[in-house]
Amino acid sequence: MSLNDSLEGDVRDFLVNEAELHTYDDLTKVNPVTPTTVLKCLQARYSARVFYTHAGCTLVALNPFQPIPHLYSLDVMREYHSAPQPQDFKPHIFIVAEEAYRNVQGQVEPVDQSLVVSGESGAGKTWTSRCLMKYYATVAASSHKCQDTVERIERRVLDSNPVMEAFGNACTLRNNNSSRFGKYIQLQLNSSQLLVGASVQTYLLEKTRVAFQAPNERNFHIFYQMMKGATEKQRQEWEMPYNQKFSWLPNADKTLEEDRLQETAEAMISLGIDTDKRTQIFRVLASILQLGNVNFSLASESQPCDLDEESKGSFLYKTATLLQVPVDELQDCLTVRTLRAGKQNVLLKPCSQSECVIRRDCLAKVIYAQLFEWLVTFINNSMCSDNSKWCNFIGLLDVYGFECFLLNNLEQLCINYANEKLQQHFVAHYLKAQQEEYVAEGLEWSFVRYQDNQSCLDLIEGSPTGILSLLNEECRLNRASDAKQFRVRLEKELSGNTRMSWDKFSKQPHFIVAHYAGRVSYQIEGMMEKNKDPVPPELLSLLQKSKNPLLQSLFAASDAEGNGSRAQSKVVTVVSKFKNSLESLMKILHGTTPHYTRCIKPNPDCRPLTFKKEEVITQLEACGIVETIHISAAGFPIRDRVRSQKAFCIQCCWRRYQRRQRAIRTQSATLIQAGTASTQMAKSVRAGSVKLHLRRSPLRYADMHPGQNADGVTGFNQILLEKT
Repeated sequence: MSLNDSLEGDVRDFLVNEAELHTYDDLTKVNPVTPTTVLKCLQARYSARVFYTHAGCTLVALNPFQPIPHLYSLDVMREYHSAPQPQDFKPHIFIVAEEAYRNVQGQVEPVDQSLVVSGESGAGKTWTSRCLMKYYATVAASSHKCQDTVERIERRVLDSNPVMEAFGNACTLRNNNSSRFGKYIQLQLNSSQLLVGASVQTYLLEKTRVAFQAPNERNFHIFYQMMKGATEKQRQEWEMPYNQKFSWLPNADKTLEEDRLQETAEAMISLGIDTDKRTQIFRVLASILQLGNVNFSLASESQPCDLDEESKGSFLYKTATLLQVPVDELQDCLTVRTLRAGKQNVLLKPCSQSECVIRRDCLAKVIYAQLFEWLVTFINNSMCSDNSKWCNFIGLLDVYGFECFLLNNLEQLCINYANEKLQQHFVAHYLKAQQEEYVAEGLEWSFVRYQDNQSCLDLIEGSPTGILSLLNEECRLNRASDAKQFRVRLEKELSGNTRMSWDKFSKQPHFIVAHYAGRVSYQIEGMMEKNKDPVPPELLSLLQKSKNPLLQSLFAASDAEGNGSRAQSKVVTVVSKFKNSLESLMKILHGTTPHYTRCIKPNPDCRPLTFKKEEVITQLEACGIVETIHISAAGFPIRDRVRSQKAFCIQCCWRRYQRRQRAIRTQSATLIQAGTASTQMAKSVRAGSVKLHLRRSPLRYADMHPGQNADGVTGFNQILLEKT
């Protein structure tokens, strides 16, 4: 019998008793470990409404696509927090949370922790991160000390979620509440492990969504909340009558759980955003919607492009009113381009229709991006604690999941690049590092093969011939963007890379990357412009003139001038900024103890309690779950750093010994001083002498162990007794 036949027989024997498969709460107990047995166990547990399963060092979370309130109640949180051994309980995201919480102070020295929640779009990452924040806001704030401060921080940490989701999440083809930005939240703990503050770092907001929504997708939630939840008074303030349609609000008839303006407004109040600021924020948002309705007439050879009649009479006026800028200057900024010839000469050039559309969209995107950045800064200022008040943190990472649509562009390339970096972090920290450690320690170990995605990362971020480097180089050339020319350059430089390919039958310039999670075809058209992300200086100048105090602060003159000078000297591209921020994030993660949660999307249609085998097996294979189980099952989960533990113990003992010796010397010196002052010692001391002459050393009688014998005769009392 061959080895394969034997394995197939073992698999059949294991799967015979299907009634028991749902009882495997840790997949390391599965024997044999194969994609088939792992898949069957997860399917059985999902059917039994058990959504969490251990996979060695990783927690697998299957999205139920329906509320399960009893699973995340306060009583359940307290149960896991108060348990002597939470690992003995059923698998749950709260076990991961509690383990990280105890690990902060459970080491030789306090160690920062990171909870890495990964998975494709719609797998449940945002919900999982929300549960983790609620857990820590509950268990780390359960102190009666400074209760007002604790409640304030706890409330603001929780209220930051609905605000950031309203402004940063949207409905996509794969997920009704898809994060269109990445965030890393640091929950700050003091020496007593109480939550004293928090900070948020964000990555790559998909601002293009403001002005362009793919078919069957929606804009950011906040716009639909305004349209559906506004009162009559607010509609008047925002110039949003009931019957008005907005070009940038597709699929508005689709009602989602996230369309709750009141919840967002209450969270903004809790965070400390006052009435005036909220009014200014919503008027700015309303101006973006009106701007989206502004359209341009076709320009002839003799006449410059102009606004159509409806836009000029209504939408442009409303936009200018809400932005609090002069309407004629707004129109000029959208339709006329300013050219500079030297320092003094200024030329005005009418824009074509396509150029006018680009300028309109650019204005909307830059306003929304700056507003989002202002919100993040405000949230941080309201939650973040002084450095002196916290000593450790627990980080929660929630980034966009792996994406593959019919049309993929720069946004998807950056998103999937971030997922490749996270997968590499997992591979390097667990699949690779642990096995190398076993070998280095001389343990008997059979190396488990795993999928290493380093070659894909080299293709994307390599220098000087990686995709991002070539894209940046193309953007810095002083010439018009040409998608076909860039595709030729990519093929010339990267044709030998096995991770890169092209569809010869495609009419549009593109390239295909074989990611760890699957192959993705990226459209090149528009990629260079998105990467350069230019903002015409006249748009910034217009916004600086706004009478809206919030807009004035968002576009301060110094910022605009700085952007202009940088644009002229050196293009700071989108991928360059994103790559730098991603490297900073990875540096933070490498300095912490990571805890992994793999969110799995059971079906592509987000249907409750529906399990599609082919959908799940693809995700399991992509993230290396089977290899993780193999290593965890055969590995050594408990590892102590012997040298560091010994060194720490020696240091503690040495410090304790030194303190004891100092105490002994101090006590002995005190006794000697007392003895020399005694009249019984007078004849042993001569006038003018600089030395004390004694027949026997008083140190012989010094009490080296004080307090052990209360009735004993010690020190100079013994000397005095012998003299009498």
